[in-house]
Amino acid sequence: MSGNGNLMNFVGGQWQRSSSSQYIDLVNPATAQTLTAVPLSPAAEVDAAVQAAAKAFPDWRMTPVGDRIQPLFKFRALLEEHLDEIARTITNESGKIYAESVGEMRRGIENVEVACGAPVLMQGINNEDIARGIDEHMFRQPLGVVVAITPFNFPGMIPLWFLPYALATGNCFILKPSEKVSMTSQLLFRLLEQSGFPPGVVQLVNGGKETVDALLDHPTVKAVSFVGSTPVAQYVYSRATANGKRAQCQGGAKNPVVIMPDADMETTARIMGDSAFGCAGQRCLAASVAITVGEARNTFNELMADVATSRRVGYGLDEGIQMGPVITQESKARIEGLIAKGTQEGANVLVDGRDRSVNGYDDGYWLFPTILDNVNPGGEIAKTEIFGPVLSLMNAKNVDEAIEMVNNRAFGNMACIFTTSGAVARKFRYAADAGNVGINIGVAAPMAYFPFSGWNASFFGDLHAQAHHGVEFYTQTKVVVERWPQEWSRQF
Repeated sequence: MSGNGNLMNFVGGQWQRSSSSQYIDLVNPATAQTLTAVPLSPAAEVDAAVQAAAKAFPDWRMTPVGDRIQPLFKFRALLEEHLDEIARTITNESGKIYAESVGEMRRGIENVEVACGAPVLMQGINNEDIARGIDEHMFRQPLGVVVAITPFNFPGMIPLWFLPYALATGNCFILKPSEKVSMTSQLLFRLLEQSGFPPGVVQLVNGGKETVDALLDHPTVKAVSFVGSTPVAQYVYSRATANGKRAQCQGGAKNPVVIMPDADMETTARIMGDSAFGCAGQRCLAASVAITVGEARNTFNELMADVATSRRVGYGLDEGIQMGPVITQESKARIEGLIAKGTQEGANVLVDGRDRSVNGYDDGYWLFPTILDNVNPGGEIAKTEIFGPVLSLMNAKNVDEAIEMVNNRAFGNMACIFTTSGAVARKFRYAADAGNVGINIGVAAPMAYFPFSGWNASFFGDLHAQAHHGVEFYTQTKVVVERWPQEWSRQF
């Protein structure tokens, strides 16, 4: 919902216009046209949302878990019913192509489905006669008011990494979406409004850094979930935990993929094209480094260049488009600067996506697929998250050297290998220093039934998003030890 062309907050079961005088434009990156304006909600409005959530929490917590998931079932049905509308909105504000937007929402809907299993997922454990006449039980109870701060690249899916689990386990949830893509959240909350959640149980607050800081500092907020760049993830984690909150903060990545000589090269190059250039490379599981082993180099590099140059770039709602723009003009300039940095470090530009345009959309933030060859493994470009449609090529003499190159980085989100050798694949799986590992897979994105397991500088916290980790993160355990001697019972 919006008022006067501006987006609104959803607090206490009501759509509310922010009192802020500060708004930022939300721009379609394919056309550079302003779609709406996003309020930078002040701390007072954050406090109002937290207070409304705190007021709703006692009754929501006491609602039986089987009843708590009923609105999630309805929400899932509404997401399916409005899938096309949501996907088109994602495309218009984030730039990705329509098929990617639909795929994103499919993954989000999976998380709603998994969270509907909360009556089983949040069950405790019991031991009768843990000692003679004494029974012991462990219960899972909700935390209270919890918050998610989500990024621009998956405005539909990533909020659903958190929201369904938080609600199903009995918490009250506040979302602060990226100010670059807040229209999708408006749609999601319009559907949540129709799903039957009591006022205050689920809320939306738009804003920027002041809004985030107010959430991180608020004493009533018990837990914070975040996805974004590593520097911001570290900031959010540090500030949240310093204030005594639980935190799970997903950071950046520099995802390497090893190409063995025995790999099916044509299939590998096609899959790698989708991995490196899908969503314009703006995802934390994009393949950003390809390490060819031995003689794999010549064949793979040639095929990869063909894949990159043939990719159809344009407005994501147009027919036949395979890649959209990057999110902002600032992102485009930053990525181009990193490409230039790579050449300064000795890399060759095998495919150059700079200084390109799309007919009819001349003002869009276009950066076509780019490949840098002979990237220095010790250089800055090999270690920096580019977050754009840029693939760096390196070469190793053997799989051991390739694994050493894979592990020589600060991040640990994903690592993949393409091979037909089970022994090599097992060795890689065992040794790769990453939380998500792919074997003949370009994007090792775990299904909703598994946690999203980033490592090292790609994640700050203990429990990840999705599945049983989500349930554990949003609950605290209470252990009860009880004895009821028979002589006490006879008194009643």
